[in-house]
Amino acid sequence: MQPVKLTYYAPTAVAKPAVVVICPGGGYRFLSDRESAPIARAFNQLGYHAYVAEYTVNQPGLGFLPARQLAGALQQAKAEAPVYGFSPDKIFVCGFSAGGHLAATLGVYWNSPEVTGIAPEQAVRPAGMILAYPVITMGDYAHPGSREMLTAGDAALCRALSLEQQVTPDTAPAFVWQTITDEKVPVQNSLLFVQALLAAGVPVEYHLYDHGLHGMSLATAEVADPAEGQLPDLHIATWLQQCDYWLQEQIGGTAL
Repeated sequence: MQPVKLTYYAPTAVAKPAVVVICPGGGYRFLSDRESAPIARAFNQLGYHAYVAEYTVNQPGLGFLPARQLAGALQQAKAEAPVYGFSPDKIFVCGFSAGGHLAATLGVYWNSPEVTGIAPEQAVRPAGMILAYPVITMGDYAHPGSREMLTAGDAALCRALSLEQQVTPDTAPAFVWQTITDEKVPVQNSLLFVQALLAAGVPVEYHLYDHGLHGMSLATAEVADPAEGQLPDLHIATWLQQCDYWLQEQIGGTAL
């Protein structure tokens, strides 16, 4: 199996003991530059260690390959914890759009060797999932491009990768945000996942903004793309500060 390429980004503020492994989006066709290094640097400025994971894309019928790659990436991150100075039990996964589907796939399947290829006793459970406008379902509200790349029409894979159907009490805690007007990934994706998390008793924080295009990333000037209508939005940009508060509660019991 081809391993994920992990690029490490060091904190630029007083270091916290957690690391965020970032999965850029791109419909499983490409990896978005707007959802990779800028995200890592933003977490660095808040004191978090970060990695950007470059997983395999643009191969119809990927199935569980990206999830296996991400599971291996978390093993690598855990092994590197003493080198960089973060805690090996404070490894968070973060994903945008299709990358959110990947992060959530590991969040629900982290202890499933059939998916990860890793024995449960060697598996690394994510300390939490940060999911930005995530692809979740392969059903009625699916993002067609992601579904094709992952499943190539295979019905069994569609069921297995409809993550709202795979949540258990062992699923990692989640921070989720999306916009109601997302024009590419219907808002029902995050709604279905949050409902499943609640039903299973999994802790979740959910921020649903009333407007905004798909792919807002940080919603700051740094990642603006006027040609695609991606303009800075001070309201949506608050997600990162809210996520910081959530992360602090996960790693230390209360927001500082």
